[in-house]
Amino acid sequence: MSDAASELRTGRAAFERRDWRATYTRLSSADRQDPLPGADLELLATAAYLLGEDDASTGWWERAVHEWTRTGRPVRSARCAFWLSFGLLMRGEHARGGGWLGKAQRLLDTAGVDCAERGYLLVPQGLRRIDDGDGTAARDIFRTVTDVGIRFADPDLTTLGVLGTGHSLVLLGHVAEAVSAFDEAMVGVTSDNVSPVVAGIVYCAVIEQCQNICDLRRSREWTVALEEWCSSQPGLVPYRGQCLVHRAEILQLQGEWPTAMDSARRAHERLASQPAAGSAAYVMADLHRLRGEVAQAEKLFLEANRLGRRPQPGLALLRMTQGRVGSAAASIRCALDEATGAVERARLLPACVEILLASGDVPAARSAADELDATATRFAIPYLCALAAQASGSMLHAEGRGSDALTVLRDAWRRWQEIGAPYECARVRESVALVCRDLGDDDTAEMEHDLASATYRQLGALPDLERLRAEFRPGPADSAPLTPREVCVLRLVAAGKSNRAVATELFLSEKTIARHLSNIFVKLGISSRSAATAYAYEHHLVGPAT
Repeated sequence: MSDAASELRTGRAAFERRDWRATYTRLSSADRQDPLPGADLELLATAAYLLGEDDASTGWWERAVHEWTRTGRPVRSARCAFWLSFGLLMRGEHARGGGWLGKAQRLLDTAGVDCAERGYLLVPQGLRRIDDGDGTAARDIFRTVTDVGIRFADPDLTTLGVLGTGHSLVLLGHVAEAVSAFDEAMVGVTSDNVSPVVAGIVYCAVIEQCQNICDLRRSREWTVALEEWCSSQPGLVPYRGQCLVHRAEILQLQGEWPTAMDSARRAHERLASQPAAGSAAYVMADLHRLRGEVAQAEKLFLEANRLGRRPQPGLALLRMTQGRVGSAAASIRCALDEATGAVERARLLPACVEILLASGDVPAARSAADELDATATRFAIPYLCALAAQASGSMLHAEGRGSDALTVLRDAWRRWQEIGAPYECARVRESVALVCRDLGDDDTAEMEHDLASATYRQLGALPDLERLRAEFRPGPADSAPLTPREVCVLRLVAAGKSNRAVATELFLSEKTIARHLSNIFVKLGISSRSAATAYAYEHHLVGPAT
């Protein structure tokens, strides 16, 4: 075994190159042979945190606090106590976290010096004001944090101050100023001026806030950057469960539903019973809803609600799909009554418009569409503008203004296309098809219908396919361009059977089944088993194989 000095050198070098597993292994080994000084205990605590070893990280921070206190360095000890308390508070351990925060304050009082650490102790105060909904007090606290960080040339503290200021501005409804603050906070991250722990905090917080204000362009941009940042550091736990939830939301918007489901499921497992697990459960529930998997959607919407994430608008849309329009309308109205803030209401208003139109309450739907349009105009966020245009187009159609509806719906489609949202594009195409049909333009209606249908089939959006079939009453299923054997294979695949199981049932080789499936994909213009399943349901091919 290498001696302690060698292990120590190797561990420090690993920290410099951000190899967190090697850092942890080497420094732990060195500590077993000869107890580490405070600075190296800090490195160990940081590496443990970045590896997702939260309990171990807490233990190392505790030792660092005691070691710096023992050697007469109260200010350094207070900084370690802050990071210890911060980690505990972020995990919901408020009693322990508050205790260590109090210890940090006592250490600074004993030291009696003006230092950056006093700014760090303001951060939890600012976060409490945000939790209380007091945006003005939070903004003032975080601006002080920023000033202290600048005065002591501490980039970590400065960045946390700017980040908190942005969060406070969102709370106050100053979205444009908030976005500028978030971009400023990210400058420290992308220029590699802040520590890895603060970089991770900023990435996740900025992505979350961009999601909250529906700035999906920035959210997507920073999510890609976060993935690159994570992949560059061996052993780093993807940062952390909450970011996986936001990644799932972005993937869902992009039409990558299987990958979105996987990301949400991993976030759900990692977050366990934490409140953010409710957001992961909601994403999974909504994906099940879109695929027509009602039982799974019901179960996960209920779990999301149990964990503190309100299940709207997804649950109301599920009820509408089930034909329970009255229940859906009551649910979405209640959700709107409880919503606080223009952006939160804007997330509910598109579903409100759709459900109220389905219930025949055109005046109330118009009121909801107008509110959504006003919010989109106020914040000028592309995602909200696309939602508003889509809702306005639907309203104009319902009011009998077909030509005006077409103009607005074409604009909505363009906006969704720029965002990169295939499902929403298909929904708009479906609306365009309905308007064109009503205007007597059957050729355009058929083209738009076929394009919407192809997207729904590709995504596996079974309820939408069924609704489209009911709206347009397409021709008989036996016009499908498949041979009898291909239809037989498709039926078995749609029943959930693997290639091996299909081969066994049809007394064919797996290679032959794979070739049949490839031919089916080419003929139908699809690329996945879920899309093939959707096609089978749409054309009533699911049933006993022949």
